[in-house]
Amino acid sequence: MTGLEIMENKTAITLFGGTGDLTYRKLLPALYNLNALAKLADDFKIVVIGRREYSQADYINIVRTWVKEHARTKFDDEEFESYAKRIIYFKMNMTNEDDYEMLQNFYVEQDIQNHVYYFAVAPSFFMTITNGLQKHCSENNAKVIIEKPFGEDLEKAGLLNDELEKFFNQDEIYHIDHYLGKEMIQNILSLRFKNIIFKGIWNKDFIENVQITAAETVGVGTRASYYDKSGALKDMVQNHLLQVLSLVAMEEPKGTESVRIHESQYNLLSALKPIEDVRDSLVMGQYEGYLQEENIPIDSKTETYAALKLYIDNERWEGIPFFIRTGKKMDNRETQVVVQFKAVGDVPGNVLIIRIQPDEGVYFQFNAKKPGTEQELQQISLDFCQSCILENRINTPEAYERLLDACFKGDRSLFSQWDQIVASWTFVNKLIAKYEEQGSPLYTYEQGSKGPKEADELVNWVK
Repeated sequence: MTGLEIMENKTAITLFGGTGDLTYRKLLPALYNLNALAKLADDFKIVVIGRREYSQADYINIVRTWVKEHARTKFDDEEFESYAKRIIYFKMNMTNEDDYEMLQNFYVEQDIQNHVYYFAVAPSFFMTITNGLQKHCSENNAKVIIEKPFGEDLEKAGLLNDELEKFFNQDEIYHIDHYLGKEMIQNILSLRFKNIIFKGIWNKDFIENVQITAAETVGVGTRASYYDKSGALKDMVQNHLLQVLSLVAMEEPKGTESVRIHESQYNLLSALKPIEDVRDSLVMGQYEGYLQEENIPIDSKTETYAALKLYIDNERWEGIPFFIRTGKKMDNRETQVVVQFKAVGDVPGNVLIIRIQPDEGVYFQFNAKKPGTEQELQQISLDFCQSCILENRINTPEAYERLLDACFKGDRSLFSQWDQIVASWTFVNKLIAKYEEQGSPLYTYEQGSKGPKEADELVNWVK
């Protein structure tokens, strides 16, 4: 198969896991938004795979409820009716190989020529679905969208990739990371490379440190079984936060094409220095009450919090620490990038904050003279809250909406590539091995706190 410009011929997106939470909360509302904005071809179909005994009418009624609650664009009955005509509920058992022959016959009957397969299922089903498609749907032009986590470690990720490559070329595999679809993540490169005041000082000579935070107030919830096998390092650091780091720290791409952007990201991730002494560079924690959560073993050592200090082995960032922290059951829900600039003598350094959520925007702290006759300085903040402006909220696509639209158009710039996944897994695998080898402690922290107090010894975290 070859890559395709997905909008040219009759196309369908097939959602494996069509009765799951991701499909209901994110994918179907995102597709409704694209339909409302006239971004789907007239003959575009949405094939939803499920095992439950739903009639077409039953399923559409379920979709209506979820879309009404979660769609970004205003819900309209007439608009929904046009959207519902695209949806086909297809009952099959995705673990039964013979059902894929039935699925292919359906595609032929519908004259569907191009395909986007969305694996909105647990990774344990990836190989099963791929094998079924390979045996019965091998003549289809297709792309596949894969949710994280991609593997449990580097070895298992490699096995999954090998299976996918039996049916898909690498340029047909879209590793989706919803963080990369967020508006302010998209803004990082513009801030860095389209503003002369930052472009010339984005290096070791002017920057003291960089802090990347992703804090959640919720616990593991219904994801307990998955999360306990993963933990904060694999669930958040390996994918979301290292991808953000790559955008913050990479060299300017040699062009705007996706291949050039990915090249710069890969080079940065490959330059991460392995952490040798985790006692000075890693703090792991588990929130109080985690062991009492449903489906969590009473002796679990899984971390729900991780804070680490790392360095990048290149000329731009030599000797400059980057700090990453993420945790559940924290005091605030926030995701942000803080760039701490160096002080001028005894005057505090400037601070740039890129707020990803909840209040998207850019905040810059600088020094200015206080009004009056004394030569006294004060810190002033310039705030741009992008999401505070109604027009911006209305016109800003949700992450999945943006990413699905990009995939349909063949734009790979918002998706992780296999070499990036290898580089990030390599770093995290080595870190976990060192943590286990050196017998570092797992600290307990209170729910609703800022995490283990030991993490404050790594750096003075900017609020």
